[in-house]
Amino acid sequence: MPDALRPTAARPPNARAALRLLQLGVILSVPAALPFELFDLDRHSVPKELVLHLTAMGAALVLLRGARRVVPSVPDLLLAGFLGLSAVSTLFASNWWLGFRALGLSLSCALVFWSARVVGRAGMGRELVQALAFASVLGAVTGLLQAYGLWDALAAQLRSPGGTFGNRNFMAHYAALGAPLLVLVAIEARSRFGYLLCALGAALSTAALFLSRSRAAYVGLAACAAFLVVEGLWRNRLGADRVIRRRVTGLAIAAVLGVAGALLIPNQLDWRSDSPYLDTLKGVADFSSGSGRGRLIQFGNTLRLAEHHPLLGVGPGNWPVRYPEVTTPDDPAYDAASTMPTNPWPSSDWMAYLSERGIPAFVLLVLTLAALLFPAWRRLRSDTRVNALAGLTLVAMLMVTAVVGSFDAVLLLPAPALLIWAAAGALAPAYRGVDALAITQPAIRRARGAILAAGVLLSIRCTLQIAAMAESDMDARTATLERAAHLDPGSYRIRITLATDWIARGRCDRARPHALAAAHLFPLTPAPKRLLRRCGVKLKKR
Repeated sequence: MPDALRPTAARPPNARAALRLLQLGVILSVPAALPFELFDLDRHSVPKELVLHLTAMGAALVLLRGARRVVPSVPDLLLAGFLGLSAVSTLFASNWWLGFRALGLSLSCALVFWSARVVGRAGMGRELVQALAFASVLGAVTGLLQAYGLWDALAAQLRSPGGTFGNRNFMAHYAALGAPLLVLVAIEARSRFGYLLCALGAALSTAALFLSRSRAAYVGLAACAAFLVVEGLWRNRLGADRVIRRRVTGLAIAAVLGVAGALLIPNQLDWRSDSPYLDTLKGVADFSSGSGRGRLIQFGNTLRLAEHHPLLGVGPGNWPVRYPEVTTPDDPAYDAASTMPTNPWPSSDWMAYLSERGIPAFVLLVLTLAALLFPAWRRLRSDTRVNALAGLTLVAMLMVTAVVGSFDAVLLLPAPALLIWAAAGALAPAYRGVDALAITQPAIRRARGAILAAGVLLSIRCTLQIAAMAESDMDARTATLERAAHLDPGSYRIRITLATDWIARGRCDRARPHALAAAHLFPLTPAPKRLLRRCGVKLKKR
């Protein structure tokens, strides 16, 4: 079958090297995790962030090395505007450590998107999409290995089967995002063996998704499947192609077998309910109780936060810092008695971007995604059949992103964000450039310097965080934690732990600096203030 990702431009220098870096990065981001249980989600996200930054910096620098002229298009300008406003928002954030981290993730994702676009237009999109599909299946396999007790060295036990993602929902979201890519690779497989591998991947991914009990992933995958069937097979008559029809049917059978295997093969998941999977399906649309009701309350409070800070938001990554401003007594997302009363992000990408970066930046991000979606949809409706497949896949993946991102964090996390932006770049059609804003060699050299500086800073920051986690986990003594605090001074967890330990030893003189640092990082969180009061310090209200 002909390639749906045909070259639309002459191959630029070093495009093959950029492809290899992107392929390696997306695959390595899946197993990247650490065994330091004290740090919960950070031990899974920080290593993945490091892989993302190195991948983005490497691919962008390799491509810019041989570039003489860069002509941006409308999606590029919209995404650049989003990054610019995010950078300004970071300057006014309460917690600069969190702001720098979240801004760096957005910057690296943009570099991955731009690099993947060059790779895709040079005719190597097929190879990149194959790596992305493989990574999504690999992520599902780590969840299955944990579910069946075959491997849990880096897995979190409380959110099983999360595999190397540390959370069953994150693993499921990743597998659901990769589903459209897997379908495309299966349809375009050039050998029976290649197709059978895709079918096996579909069975494994579906089994992991089913075992995860992730309602957001269920809804996202159902929306994706409905779109592929109605828009692809029926309205655009891709189902009239005998090969496509047979291969899609085979994938559907493989998915059913995956669910059957998940139901029949005994696993080590300890659900409290006697009918956990049926209960999950029943609770998909339940917003009157449980987590559904909690999300609605949290969303309402987060919208009020966005209303209070409409232009620049509260700063990238600063939602947990400022959320106490708007929490209500009936809010299950806020626990004042806890050391950290909220999650690190709201239960929605869109709520996070709206409240953290402001309405203008949020609008620019939505317009960026719209600028990718609608041309792909037009391509699906009016282009040749082989190019329609790429448009179909891109729209389906953006649909999964929109649905899953409405219920949980996806674009805020390094591994799924890398997958999404790399796929968007590889599958995006060619856009008309804005010649008046073309970037020439002097500006390209400056851009290379800025990318190198940002990439090095972000990589050093992640490396120091990893070193601090390793130091803390190696020995629980306060002297070791003190060294960890020097390595990662922005770690609220390390600061609050040190303050608590020193107070327990009756050493308020040693506890105060750490409690004050924790209060500075999260000025509205009650825990540092409680510790300071025990040492006779009362902070002024902010």
